[in-house]
Parts: sequence; C-alpha cells; structure tokens
Amino acid sequence: MSGGVYGGDEIGALVLDVGSNTIRAGYAGEDSPRFDIPTTVGIWRDSVNEYKTRYNIGTVSLHVTRPEMEMGTFLREGMVENWDMYENVVNYVYYKLLQTEPQNHPILISEPAWNIQQKREQMTELMFEKYKVPALYLAKSPSLVAFANGRSTCLVVDSGATHTSAVPVYDGHIISQAMVKSPAGGDYLTAQCKVYLEGKNIDIVPASMVASKEITRPDEIPNWKSRNLPRMTTSWHNYMTKEVMQDFQASVLHISDSTYDEEIVKTMPAIHYEFPNGYHKDFGVERFKITEPLFNLTARNGCGIQPTLDVSTLVTTSVGMCEIDHRPTMYSSVVVTGGNSNIQGFTDRLNRDLQSKVPPSMRLKIISQAGMSEKRFASWLGGSILSSLGTFTQLWVSKQEYEEVGKGVVRNRGC
Repeated sequence: MSGGVYGGDEIGALVLDVGSNTIRAGYAGEDSPRFDIPTTVGIWRDSVNEYKTRYNIGTVSLHVTRPEMEMGTFLREGMVENWDMYENVVNYVYYKLLQTEPQNHPILISEPAWNIQQKREQMTELMFEKYKVPALYLAKSPSLVAFANGRSTCLVVDSGATHTSAVPVYDGHIISQAMVKSPAGGDYLTAQCKVYLEGKNIDIVPASMVASKEITRPDEIPNWKSRNLPRMTTSWHNYMTKEVMQDFQASVLHISDSTYDEEIVKTMPAIHYEFPNGYHKDFGVERFKITEPLFNLTARNGCGIQPTLDVSTLVTTSVGMCEIDHRPTMYSSVVVTGGNSNIQGFTDRLNRDLQSKVPPSMRLKIISQAGMSEKRFASWLGGSILSSLGTFTQLWVSKQEYEEVGKGVVRNRGC
C-alpha cells in the first residue's frame, strides 16, 4: 500500500503484545509498555443481571475474592481460542488502561510464529469490523525480538511461561520449517517446584488466604490464621498458588553452570525464603536441582509435563533444519528472550552446553539483554521500534485495503 492510503505520522500507533503469561500494551516509539496485565481472566456468573457471564481482568480484579469465580485464559498454544474473552480483554486495554478510542490509532499485534492463517483472518476481521482501527499489522513475535536486538537475521530462543521455542529469523522473516518448541517453560518449573515442596511437606498457602501469621524459627510449623473466604473454586486457588511459586522461582532458583553435581552446588550460598504463611528456611542444593531438567532431561521427576528436548537441543535441532548456508549465521546470533530466561544462570548454561554441541567450525555467540524487563518485553519493544519507523507506513494493512479485499488481505502480509 502507498503511504497516501494511511499516513501514520500524525497519531501514534498502539502495540499489543500477547504472551502466554501476560499482555503488554503501549504506544509505538516508547521504550517500555505502559501496562502489563495477566493473560489469565476470572470468569463468573452475575446472578443479579440474568446470570450473564462476567470477566475479572487485570491483577487487582483477579485478587478479588468472588464466589464461584473460575480462572481461565483465551489462549491455547499461544493462539487465541476464546474470542469472546479476548474481546473483553481488548476492551479493557482500550477503554480502561489506555483510555482511548481504537479508531484513533493503528495497531500492531504480535502473534506466535506458528499462528495459523484462519486465526490471523479472524483477528483482522475483529479489529476492522468491531474496533474500526484505521490500520493493522500482525507481526510474528520472534521477528519483533530480532528487531529489538538490532538484528534482521538470528535464532530466537524464547523461554516463556508455557513453552520454550527456537525460531530462526532470516532477513526479518521467520523460517517456519525450522521452528522447534518444547513445553519446558516457566509453568514446567512451577510444577517441579510444587512437587519438591509437597514432597518436603511444605504447605503452599496463597497470600490471599492468610489473615495473620507469627514468624517461627526456620523449618518449624508456621502459626497462621486463615481468612474467611467465600466459596473459592479450585482454579482460583491454583492460580493464587501459582503466584507464590512464580515468586519462589524468581527469588530462589538458579541454573548450574554445568551438569548438576551435588558436591559442587553444596558449596554455593543458600537463599533464605519466607512463604506467605510465615514458613521460612534456607534453600541450597534445591535451587539447582529443580531447574536442572530444563537442560538435562535425565533429571526429570517423572510427573506432569515431560519435555522431549532440552533447551540446548532445541537450538541445535532448529539450526540443523535450516539451510546449510544459514547455519553459521544462526549460531553466531542466538538471541535469548522470555521471562523464564531471567532465571539466574540460564544464558551461561545455554552457552556452555552449546559449546560442546556446536561444530568447531562454527562461531557461537549468545546475545542476551542485561536487564530483566528487556528480556520480558523484547517482543513488545521490537513492535514499538518497528511501528515507529517512518518507512513502516507502507506496510500497514489499511481499512481501505480491508474493505476492498476482505480479511484475506493479511495473507502473506507481516513478518
């Protein structure tokens, strides 16, 4: 399309990055998203208003104790599955968070590398028909991560909540036949943590259930009182428990530089952690043992999700599926991103494991942003950079084009 159909310089574009754990929203050209809210949504029936389905969206609303509220998500395998729930989330972003009208801003929306054409067309139809956006662009998350790291060609290793993926990006476009993913992500570690703590008879009590507590000596049974909550669903309790586990993961867990050796990790300093109910203790070798299955499948505990590929094997498998001429470039630009990659030692362990797997003739270089937020928000940042470029106005799918061609206009459009 020509710049005359849509000139995006007058009004800033919006960038919406939908991840498996949170959704990031903000304006193009800014260096961080304005809002970061959970992808999880609270679902309940309004008995006062003809039992209509209502949604609690956002961190604060999810913590409101509402009887019989179930927790769910509109995503499945990273793709939008429940469109009614998704629309309510988009409404919340536009009208509650950003407080703007959708017809006033073009919007760039990220999508997983494996998103199917039917989902892309549904998204296009929704944004143009319901929200009347002036222009739209659907961009693959790995391509946006590449742009955020100043590269047009690289291998993006994205370790998020539900999975870890390795996706080659060549000249700004993904190589779809070489995509590889595994369920070894943040949720997998959450399950590993839960199994370990329950095996040690450590109760995982959500903070929302604690009315008061007394701090006892380490490892003693905690003395706490429970709040009188309304009828809470299992899914709500599981979500609140997951929040405790995520905090535990971020605060305590560490990935060993090399294959887990208990004698070596015993020499590493322990980390003290206190749970919401007052129980507290020092965690030493457990910090490394829980995370080891990400890079060493023989360390799996045999329950729940069972990945078939470790993180370093994901990389070598993906590169091996690329054309021979592209492989040296991919190994020399391995970009690490995703919230789960913020676990201490993740990048160092990946680098060490790959050193032993990459052919000697190949130059290996791991690229990882120093800041935690840069890793978490890399896809959003790439969208912010891309949609703020003056030349990008030629790439938008305009409302005029949509009206002329229909939802199929997004075929072969996007990065």
